[in-house]
Amino acid sequence: MIQKFNVTGMTCSSCSSHVEKAVSKIEGVRSVNVNLLANNMAVDFDETATSTQAIEKAVANVGYGASLHNDKPMANSKTNINDTMTQEIANMKYRLIVSFAFMIPLFYLSMGHMMNWPLPGIFLGMENTLIFAFTQFLLCLPILYVNKKYFRVGFKALFKRSPNMDSLIAIGSSAAVVYGIYAIYKIGWGLGHGDMHIVHTYSMDIYFETAAMILALITLGKYLETRSKGKTSEAITKLINLTPKTALIERDGIETEVPVEEVVKDDIVIVKPGQSIPVDGVIVEGAAAVDESALTGESIPVEKQIGDKVTGASINKSGYFKFRATKVGGDTALAQIIKLVEEAGASKAPIAKLADQVSGIFVPIVIGIAVLSVVIWLLVGASFEFAMSIGIAVLVISCPCALGLATPTAIMVGTGKGAENGILIKSAEALEIAHSIDTVVLDKTGTITEGKPRVTDVLCGDTFKENAKQANQAGFSLEDELLRLAASIEKPSEHPLADAIVEEAKSRGLELIKASSFTAIAGRGLDVVLEDTHYFAGNLKLMQEQNIALGNLAIMADTLAADGKTPLFFAQGSNLLGIIAVADVIKPTSRNAVRAFEHLGIDVVMLTGDNAKTAQAIQKQVGIKNVIAEVLPQDKEREVRRLQEAGKKIAMIGDGINDAPALARADVGIAIGAGTDVAIESADIVLMRSDLLDAVAAVQLSKATIRNIKQNLFWALVYNTIGIPLAAGVFYTLLGWKLNPMFGAAAMSLSSVCVVANALRLKLFQPKYNRSYNDVLTGNPVQTISLNQGEIMMTKTIDIEGMSCAHCTGRVEQVLTAFPEVEKAVVSLEGKNAVVSLKKDVPDSVLTKLISDAGYTVTGIR
Repeated sequence: MIQKFNVTGMTCSSCSSHVEKAVSKIEGVRSVNVNLLANNMAVDFDETATSTQAIEKAVANVGYGASLHNDKPMANSKTNINDTMTQEIANMKYRLIVSFAFMIPLFYLSMGHMMNWPLPGIFLGMENTLIFAFTQFLLCLPILYVNKKYFRVGFKALFKRSPNMDSLIAIGSSAAVVYGIYAIYKIGWGLGHGDMHIVHTYSMDIYFETAAMILALITLGKYLETRSKGKTSEAITKLINLTPKTALIERDGIETEVPVEEVVKDDIVIVKPGQSIPVDGVIVEGAAAVDESALTGESIPVEKQIGDKVTGASINKSGYFKFRATKVGGDTALAQIIKLVEEAGASKAPIAKLADQVSGIFVPIVIGIAVLSVVIWLLVGASFEFAMSIGIAVLVISCPCALGLATPTAIMVGTGKGAENGILIKSAEALEIAHSIDTVVLDKTGTITEGKPRVTDVLCGDTFKENAKQANQAGFSLEDELLRLAASIEKPSEHPLADAIVEEAKSRGLELIKASSFTAIAGRGLDVVLEDTHYFAGNLKLMQEQNIALGNLAIMADTLAADGKTPLFFAQGSNLLGIIAVADVIKPTSRNAVRAFEHLGIDVVMLTGDNAKTAQAIQKQVGIKNVIAEVLPQDKEREVRRLQEAGKKIAMIGDGINDAPALARADVGIAIGAGTDVAIESADIVLMRSDLLDAVAAVQLSKATIRNIKQNLFWALVYNTIGIPLAAGVFYTLLGWKLNPMFGAAAMSLSSVCVVANALRLKLFQPKYNRSYNDVLTGNPVQTISLNQGEIMMTKTIDIEGMSCAHCTGRVEQVLTAFPEVEKAVVSLEGKNAVVSLKKDVPDSVLTKLISDAGYTVTGIR
């Protein structure tokens, strides 16, 4: 089983490494993962071979505390996280206040005679030297007492042959105190024997203030570090705080307010305007506009009706509804998100494991350098006091705290920032690998496209246009009237394409006619009677069988099919009324996402089971260079593996059950949040907004996090590289540079604070790409290299008003491609624009005139 434990007393990565080693030695323990920032560990162990008590005892034996983690969801989780952090900060603050309260007078007393500061007469003169020295000892004792943890943990670790940072602090400050006590005895002996030279010599070398300063400054650094660590877990705390404490439920017809933990599955929960939704469920009564921004990052409220799913922690902005609870407690979406973020922060990236290994061997080496420095200085004739100060300085400046904090702080902030942006990163390893991918493989349906059919074109036939006068008198446009008839015909059908037409009619507020007769013709379409009038609706085969002439719409039908759309024909008797095209349209941001990936130097491949014709149509709209079509579901994983074998680092983005094997095979699997549970479980990263631009943001976040980690490691290693030789006195003989142990302690503390502060800069991370469908991300015309001709092509996007049908887009495309300098023109009715590839730059005024002469209005060119 896997059990989580709270661990107390850890201060650096060597502490967490020490705990990890101690627990891993227990028989029956399969794996241990210690999280320094969250002060906990996850242990996978065999219950028949060991117990939780044995694990807690092993942790206690090496100088730390361990207790079972309370894993109750939501409200209690908040208490666990906040209480642990609050207690740690309060304890550090108490130690800090006591340390400085005694350190300041101690420092004043020890340095006062050197700085000519005013001191009471009892501390002045050779005859009072013993009082002067002993008072310093008494002032030092409270500081030693409140910081006893360093000695308890440090020496225990040292005796277990696994020295850590506390060992360095304990040895350094103990050496200073022991030497100070030795100095008191020498002063006493000198006063008793009248040897004033010894008294004067040792009164100058009392190291109590050095020990006190080391402990006080390190405690100050630890206090600041602890507060910063608290900030790195703010994302989790914010998520937990979203959950309401109570829920209004209906049992046996009675409304009762209960704590959210007491809500059980299938309870009927009531939500009023302005209230937070306590758990996940399905609406059974009422409707509302729900703000889901806390979970998805999407700021626009979503309309919810009977049968729609609602998610815990989202807010009811308007409306009153009841819903049946389907997921409660730790099963809710929010609880799963919190768990994912916690696990990602607790996991270790490969780069973090390297830092842990360095820290593990670093401490023994530092102790060896300190001892060697003392011996060498004694051998070259330096005084014992000088050699001792050198050894202490090496110990305190070399604590590998900054090195140990370099990676986990950045990982914690990075995963938290991802959660704030609707990007759930399951592991630190996924966060690290994402920065190095060079190829993105995209599923089509539900990933690039919306995943459900929508009406894209409404084309009216000549016969239908004859009724224009009557349609206008009824208050409808020609398109609306055709759509109203088509939706009325399709309403009894259960076909997805029929649903698309009915939904479009509803969205336009069109009132439908009830069919008096309905007959489905298998593989062809429908035969329907509306208001005593016979209508046919279906595919081209049905029109041919009924001998219905297509007229000038025949070419438009072929054009629509070539664009990957499905043309549906509607006829009244033997007269064609028009064509309504239905297609799975691309998402508004898919084109920009593809551009953004290419801008990052990442190749984009579309992998789909659709036929080549449909795939090519989507390829043209989105601008993807590489497409693999007609791939069976079971073969998607094979295609990803084939790309990997070609040396590619792959990120797979998908949403369906058939994508799960490919998501698991890829170096990084990214699941669309609106996809299936299987796909989400198989992925390393989940996009809550189902927006491809969030995949770009995930890669950018990964790059920013890894860059931050490398900065942290660089400065931590450079600090130790420079600090240790300086402390060891390497530069003393040449330049006279010698590091006082007090300044060494200050520098060590400051380095840790700087590393954490640098990691917190990730909180400022913002994705660099605009979500607007038409925006060119660089702000300038995109330049691409034509692989076939070896020449530079310029692309311009022309915004056009006035296009209302496929005939319009065809005319605009014809006008543009007829111009000599235009290599290619792709006109979009949905986007109301034309993307033009030019052989060389053409003035905007020329392009504007071309389109204006064709009868359309140009509103902008980019």
